[in-house]
Amino acid sequence: MSREVRRVPIDFAQPIGEVWAGYLMPDDIQLTACSACEGMGYSPEATHLSNLWYGKVPFRPEDNGSIPLTSTSPDVRALAEQQIARSPEFYGHGEDAICREAVRLATWANSSWSHHLNQDDVDALVAGNRLWDFVRTYTPGEGWSKKQNRPTPTAAEVNTWSLSGMGHDSCNAYICIKARCERERLPHNCLACGGDGNIATPEQRATYEAWKPTNPPTGDGWQLWETTSEGSPKSPVFETGDLLAEWMSKNPCGFGGARISLDTAMTWVHGDGWSPSMIITSDRGLEDGITFMANTSARKGTS
Repeated sequence: MSREVRRVPIDFAQPIGEVWAGYLMPDDIQLTACSACEGMGYSPEATHLSNLWYGKVPFRPEDNGSIPLTSTSPDVRALAEQQIARSPEFYGHGEDAICREAVRLATWANSSWSHHLNQDDVDALVAGNRLWDFVRTYTPGEGWSKKQNRPTPTAAEVNTWSLSGMGHDSCNAYICIKARCERERLPHNCLACGGDGNIATPEQRATYEAWKPTNPPTGDGWQLWETTSEGSPKSPVFETGDLLAEWMSKNPCGFGGARISLDTAMTWVHGDGWSPSMIITSDRGLEDGITFMANTSARKGTS
Protein backbone atom coordinates (compact mmCIF):
# COMPACT_ATOMS: atom_id res chain seq x y z
CA MET A 1 0.00 0.00 0.00
CA SER A 2 1.78 3.12 -1.13
CA ARG A 3 1.94 6.42 -2.93
CA GLU A 4 4.58 6.92 -5.58
CA VAL A 5 5.68 9.23 -8.38
CA ARG A 6 5.44 7.71 -11.85
CA ARG A 7 7.05 9.08 -15.00
CA VAL A 8 4.49 8.68 -17.78
CA PRO A 9 3.94 10.28 -21.21
CA ILE A 10 2.69 13.88 -21.09
CA ASP A 11 -0.43 12.84 -23.00
CA PHE A 12 -1.09 9.76 -20.85
CA ALA A 13 -4.87 9.49 -20.65
CA GLN A 14 -5.54 6.88 -17.96
CA PRO A 15 -8.58 8.14 -15.93
CA ILE A 16 -7.75 9.21 -12.40
CA GLY A 17 -8.76 6.54 -9.89
CA GLU A 18 -9.18 3.81 -12.51
CA VAL A 19 -6.90 0.79 -12.13
CA TRP A 20 -4.45 0.39 -15.01
CA ALA A 21 -5.73 -2.47 -17.19
CA GLY A 22 -2.27 -4.03 -17.40
CA TYR A 23 -2.43 -4.80 -13.69
CA LEU A 24 -5.72 -6.71 -13.99
CA MET A 25 -5.72 -10.36 -14.97
CA PRO A 26 -8.24 -11.01 -17.79
CA ASP A 27 -11.40 -12.76 -16.63
CA ASP A 28 -11.02 -15.61 -19.11
CA ILE A 29 -7.79 -16.91 -17.53
CA GLN A 30 -8.82 -16.60 -13.89
CA LEU A 31 -9.38 -19.92 -12.16
CA THR A 32 -12.69 -21.19 -10.77
CA ALA A 33 -12.92 -21.04 -6.99
CA CYS A 34 -13.25 -24.39 -5.23
CA SER A 35 -16.82 -24.78 -4.01
CA ALA A 36 -15.83 -27.21 -1.23
CA CYS A 37 -13.72 -24.64 0.62
CA GLU A 38 -15.21 -21.49 -0.96
CA GLY A 39 -11.84 -20.62 -2.43
CA MET A 40 -9.97 -20.59 0.90
CA GLY A 41 -7.99 -23.79 0.35
CA TYR A 42 -8.61 -24.83 3.96
CA SER A 43 -9.86 -28.13 5.33
CA PRO A 44 -13.04 -27.94 7.47
CA GLU A 45 -10.85 -28.07 10.58
CA ALA A 46 -8.63 -25.22 9.34
CA THR A 47 -11.71 -23.26 8.31
CA HIS A 48 -13.00 -23.51 11.87
CA LEU A 49 -9.66 -22.22 13.17
CA SER A 50 -9.84 -19.35 10.69
CA ASN A 51 -13.30 -18.49 12.00
CA LEU A 52 -11.93 -18.53 15.55
CA TRP A 53 -9.09 -16.23 14.49
CA TYR A 54 -11.47 -13.64 13.06
CA GLY A 55 -14.20 -14.05 15.66
CA LYS A 56 -16.75 -15.47 13.25
CA VAL A 57 -17.69 -18.25 15.66
CA PRO A 58 -17.76 -18.23 19.48
CA PHE A 59 -14.27 -18.10 20.98
CA ARG A 60 -13.10 -18.41 24.60
CA PRO A 61 -9.65 -17.02 25.47
CA GLU A 62 -9.29 -19.69 28.16
CA ASP A 63 -9.40 -22.39 25.48
CA ASN A 64 -6.10 -21.05 24.11
CA GLY A 65 -4.49 -20.63 27.53
CA SER A 66 -5.18 -16.90 27.68
CA ILE A 67 -6.86 -14.78 30.34
CA PRO A 68 -9.96 -12.87 29.18
CA LEU A 69 -9.61 -9.11 29.15
CA THR A 70 -11.92 -6.88 31.17
CA SER A 71 -12.80 -3.22 30.99
CA THR A 72 -10.28 -2.60 33.79
CA SER A 73 -7.36 -4.44 32.14
CA PRO A 74 -4.53 -1.85 31.86
CA ASP A 75 -4.09 -2.29 28.10
CA VAL A 76 -7.82 -2.03 27.44
CA ARG A 77 -8.20 0.98 29.71
CA ALA A 78 -5.25 2.75 28.07
CA LEU A 79 -6.63 2.14 24.58
CA ALA A 80 -10.08 3.35 25.62
CA GLU A 81 -8.57 6.56 26.99
CA GLN A 82 -6.71 7.10 23.71
CA GLN A 83 -9.89 6.59 21.70
CA ILE A 84 -11.84 9.10 23.80
CA ALA A 85 -9.03 11.67 23.68
CA ARG A 86 -8.69 11.26 19.91
CA SER A 87 -12.39 11.46 18.97
CA PRO A 88 -14.51 12.86 21.81
CA GLU A 89 -17.10 14.06 19.30
CA PHE A 90 -17.77 10.40 18.45
CA TYR A 91 -17.23 8.61 21.77
CA GLY A 92 -18.30 11.30 24.21
CA HIS A 93 -16.42 12.82 27.15
CA GLY A 94 -15.35 11.82 30.65
CA GLU A 95 -15.20 8.66 32.70
CA ASP A 96 -18.54 7.27 31.53
CA ALA A 97 -17.40 7.41 27.90
CA ILE A 98 -14.09 5.74 28.76
CA CYS A 99 -15.86 2.95 30.65
CA ARG A 100 -18.29 2.33 27.80
CA GLU A 101 -15.47 2.14 25.27
CA ALA A 102 -13.41 -0.13 27.55
CA VAL A 103 -16.32 -2.57 27.81
CA ARG A 104 -16.68 -2.57 24.02
CA LEU A 105 -12.96 -3.09 23.45
CA ALA A 106 -12.72 -5.96 25.96
CA THR A 107 -15.74 -7.69 24.42
CA TRP A 108 -14.31 -7.24 20.93
CA ALA A 109 -10.82 -8.49 21.85
CA ASN A 110 -12.17 -11.51 23.74
CA SER A 111 -14.16 -12.63 20.72
CA SER A 112 -11.24 -13.72 18.55
CA TRP A 113 -8.16 -15.91 18.72
CA SER A 114 -6.04 -13.20 17.05
CA HIS A 115 -5.93 -11.21 20.32
CA HIS A 116 -5.24 -14.22 22.54
CA LEU A 117 -2.25 -16.04 21.11
CA ASN A 118 -0.33 -18.53 23.23
CA GLN A 119 3.42 -19.03 23.13
CA ASP A 120 3.20 -21.78 20.51
CA ASP A 121 1.42 -19.33 18.21
CA VAL A 122 4.04 -16.64 18.80
CA ASP A 123 6.91 -19.06 18.24
CA ALA A 124 5.34 -20.06 14.91
CA LEU A 125 5.13 -16.42 13.83
CA VAL A 126 8.77 -15.76 14.73
CA ALA A 127 9.82 -18.92 12.86
CA GLY A 128 7.79 -17.64 9.89
CA ASN A 129 9.78 -14.37 9.85
CA ARG A 130 6.88 -12.30 11.18
CA LEU A 131 6.49 -9.90 14.13
CA TRP A 132 9.15 -7.54 12.83
CA ASP A 133 8.11 -4.88 15.34
CA PHE A 134 9.64 -7.15 17.98
CA VAL A 135 12.56 -8.86 16.28
CA ARG A 136 13.77 -6.15 13.90
CA THR A 137 14.40 -2.43 14.03
CA TYR A 138 13.74 0.20 11.36
CA THR A 139 16.37 2.82 10.57
CA PRO A 140 15.28 5.65 8.25
CA GLY A 141 17.25 5.49 5.02
CA GLU A 142 18.56 2.00 5.81
CA GLY A 143 15.45 -0.11 6.27
CA TRP A 144 14.88 -3.06 8.59
CA SER A 145 17.65 -4.97 10.35
CA LYS A 146 17.56 -7.87 12.79
CA LYS A 147 17.80 -7.02 16.48
CA GLN A 148 20.79 -8.69 18.09
CA ASN A 149 20.21 -10.97 21.09
CA ARG A 150 16.53 -10.05 21.26
CA PRO A 151 14.61 -12.79 23.12
CA THR A 152 11.52 -14.23 21.48
CA PRO A 153 8.54 -11.99 22.33
CA THR A 154 6.09 -13.40 24.83
CA ALA A 155 2.45 -14.10 24.09
CA ALA A 156 1.49 -11.33 26.51
CA GLU A 157 3.65 -8.80 24.62
CA VAL A 158 2.21 -9.79 21.26
CA ASN A 159 -1.38 -9.74 22.53
CA THR A 160 -0.86 -6.24 23.92
CA TRP A 161 0.60 -5.14 20.58
CA SER A 162 -2.34 -6.58 18.64
CA LEU A 163 -4.84 -4.38 20.47
CA SER A 164 -3.65 -1.20 18.79
CA GLY A 165 -2.08 -0.21 15.50
CA MET A 166 -2.25 -2.52 12.49
CA GLY A 167 -1.93 -5.78 14.46
CA HIS A 168 -2.01 -9.13 12.66
CA ASP A 169 -2.59 -9.58 8.95
CA SER A 170 -3.78 -12.55 6.88
CA CYS A 171 -0.20 -13.91 6.66
CA ASN A 172 -0.03 -14.17 10.45
CA ALA A 173 -3.43 -15.85 10.48
CA TYR A 174 -2.29 -18.43 7.91
CA ILE A 175 0.91 -19.23 9.81
CA CYS A 176 -0.88 -19.69 13.14
CA ILE A 177 -3.65 -21.81 11.61
CA LYS A 178 -1.19 -24.04 9.74
CA ALA A 179 1.05 -24.43 12.80
CA ARG A 180 -1.87 -25.38 15.04
CA CYS A 181 -3.10 -27.93 12.51
CA GLU A 182 0.37 -29.47 12.50
CA ARG A 183 0.59 -29.50 16.32
CA GLU A 184 -2.82 -31.12 16.66
CA ARG A 185 -2.35 -33.40 13.63
CA LEU A 186 -5.32 -31.95 11.82
CA PRO A 187 -5.62 -31.72 8.02
CA HIS A 188 -4.79 -28.23 6.81
CA ASN A 189 -5.59 -28.29 3.09
CA CYS A 190 -8.92 -28.82 1.37
CA LEU A 191 -9.08 -32.34 -0.05
CA ALA A 192 -11.01 -31.22 -3.14
CA CYS A 193 -8.47 -28.66 -4.38
CA GLY A 194 -5.34 -29.64 -2.46
CA GLY A 195 -5.16 -26.24 -0.82
CA ASP A 196 -5.09 -24.25 -4.06
CA GLY A 197 -8.51 -22.74 -3.44
CA ASN A 198 -9.41 -23.25 -7.09
CA ILE A 199 -10.11 -25.97 -9.63
CA ALA A 200 -8.28 -26.04 -12.96
CA THR A 201 -6.78 -28.27 -15.62
CA PRO A 202 -2.97 -28.29 -15.94
CA GLU A 203 -3.29 -26.17 -19.09
CA GLN A 204 -5.50 -23.59 -17.36
CA ARG A 205 -3.12 -23.40 -14.42
CA ALA A 206 -0.12 -22.97 -16.72
CA THR A 207 -1.83 -20.07 -18.51
CA TYR A 208 -2.78 -18.52 -15.19
CA GLU A 209 0.73 -18.80 -13.77
CA ALA A 210 2.33 -17.49 -16.97
CA TRP A 211 0.35 -14.23 -16.88
CA LYS A 212 2.42 -11.18 -15.92
CA PRO A 213 1.19 -7.65 -15.23
CA THR A 214 2.38 -4.92 -17.58
CA ASN A 215 3.32 -1.43 -16.45
CA PRO A 216 1.98 1.76 -18.02
CA PRO A 217 4.22 3.44 -20.61
CA THR A 218 7.01 5.69 -19.39
CA GLY A 219 7.66 9.25 -20.47
CA ASP A 220 8.57 12.79 -19.43
CA GLY A 221 5.43 13.50 -17.40
CA TRP A 222 5.08 13.43 -13.61
CA GLN A 223 2.08 11.77 -11.95
CA LEU A 224 1.06 10.62 -8.47
CA TRP A 225 -0.04 6.97 -8.22
CA GLU A 226 -1.48 4.75 -5.50
CA THR A 227 -0.89 1.03 -5.04
CA THR A 228 -3.47 0.48 -2.32
CA SER A 229 -5.42 -1.15 -5.14
CA GLU A 230 -3.58 -2.84 -8.02
CA GLY A 231 -2.43 0.64 -9.06
CA SER A 232 -4.07 3.78 -10.45
CA PRO A 233 -3.29 7.47 -11.02
CA LYS A 234 -4.17 9.93 -8.26
CA SER A 235 -3.35 13.16 -10.10
CA PRO A 236 -3.24 14.66 -13.59
CA VAL A 237 0.02 14.40 -15.54
CA PHE A 238 2.34 17.41 -15.13
CA GLU A 239 5.30 18.54 -17.19
CA THR A 240 7.54 19.03 -14.15
CA GLY A 241 7.91 17.60 -10.67
CA ASP A 242 7.44 21.10 -9.22
CA LEU A 243 3.99 21.35 -10.79
CA LEU A 244 3.04 17.94 -9.39
CA ALA A 245 4.21 19.02 -5.93
CA GLU A 246 2.17 22.22 -6.20
CA TRP A 247 -0.92 20.18 -7.12
CA MET A 248 -0.30 17.84 -4.17
CA SER A 249 -0.17 20.81 -1.78
CA LYS A 250 -3.62 21.92 -2.94
CA ASN A 251 -5.37 18.55 -2.90
CA PRO A 252 -5.96 15.97 -0.13
CA CYS A 253 -3.53 13.34 -1.39
CA GLY A 254 -2.12 11.95 1.87
CA PHE A 255 -3.41 9.03 3.92
CA GLY A 256 -7.03 9.51 4.92
CA GLY A 257 -7.20 12.74 2.92
CA ALA A 258 -4.31 14.36 4.79
CA ARG A 259 -3.11 17.70 3.44
CA ILE A 260 0.52 17.97 2.36
CA SER A 261 2.44 21.25 2.55
CA LEU A 262 4.24 22.53 -0.54
CA ASP A 263 7.67 22.10 1.09
CA THR A 264 6.82 18.54 2.08
CA ALA A 265 5.52 17.70 -1.40
CA MET A 266 8.60 19.20 -3.09
CA THR A 267 10.96 17.24 -0.82
CA TRP A 268 9.08 14.01 -1.41
CA VAL A 269 8.58 14.33 -5.20
CA HIS A 270 12.25 15.16 -5.80
CA GLY A 271 13.48 12.77 -3.10
CA ASP A 272 12.21 9.27 -2.42
CA GLY A 273 9.12 9.69 -4.59
CA TRP A 274 7.65 6.69 -2.77
CA SER A 275 5.99 6.15 0.58
CA PRO A 276 3.76 3.68 2.35
CA SER A 277 0.24 4.96 2.88
CA MET A 278 0.97 5.50 6.56
CA ILE A 279 3.57 4.92 9.24
CA ILE A 280 3.03 4.09 12.92
CA THR A 281 5.84 5.26 15.19
CA SER A 282 6.22 5.06 18.96
CA ASP A 283 6.69 8.82 19.38
CA ARG A 284 4.19 10.25 16.86
CA GLY A 285 1.68 7.43 16.45
CA LEU A 286 -0.12 7.26 13.10
CA GLU A 287 1.44 9.53 10.48
CA ASP A 288 0.85 10.07 6.79
CA GLY A 289 3.50 8.20 4.79
CA ILE A 290 4.37 11.06 2.43
CA THR A 291 4.97 13.41 5.34
CA PHE A 292 7.05 10.80 7.17
CA MET A 293 9.28 10.06 4.17
CA ALA A 294 9.73 13.77 3.36
CA ASN A 295 10.71 14.52 6.94
CA THR A 296 13.13 11.60 6.89
CA SER A 297 14.72 12.92 3.68
CA ALA A 298 15.00 16.40 5.20
CA ARG A 299 16.71 15.00 8.32
CA LYS A 300 19.18 13.03 6.21
CA GLY A 301 19.92 16.16 4.19
CA THR A 302 20.84 18.13 7.29
CA SER A 303 22.76 15.39 9.12
